[in-house]
Amino acid sequence: MARILIVDDDIAVQATIRLLLERAGHSVVAASDGRTGLGFVEARNFDMLFLDIFMPGMDGLEVMRLIHQRQPLMPIIVISGRPIESNPATGPDILTIATRLGAVSSLQKPFKPAALLAAVADCLDAAKRSSSSSVPAGNTAPGP
Repeated sequence: MARILIVDDDIAVQATIRLLLERAGHSVVAASDGRTGLGFVEARNFDMLFLDIFMPGMDGLEVMRLIHQRQPLMPIIVISGRPIESNPATGPDILTIATRLGAVSSLQKPFKPAALLAAVADCLDAAKRSSSSSVPAGNTAPGP
């Protein structure tokens, strides 16, 4: 099925996501930090990315920005274990900010397996629609 990269500094979260995705038939690679994740993106092709927002060193927003420079069409699902703030006085809702900056979807940890798998399916479907709509109608074969 899909080739999926997970970038999260929490090994337990990596293992959980990997298990769910591999059981669903996907090929999974995991990285424990943003720099390693960027290296994987440069060396391999992935259909999508799970990206933790809060990691030591390079945070997920910076990783997302750099990936979008290299592969602007790569769908990204951002994840975070920090509480979603609904009160502007206590802080921003970082998952909403991340989706405004280009993530396709977001998940709050802990997440339910069904929610994760639904997000993956939606993300992959959107990517297929996007790639098929980027080819102009009637231009599927090379010209003379």
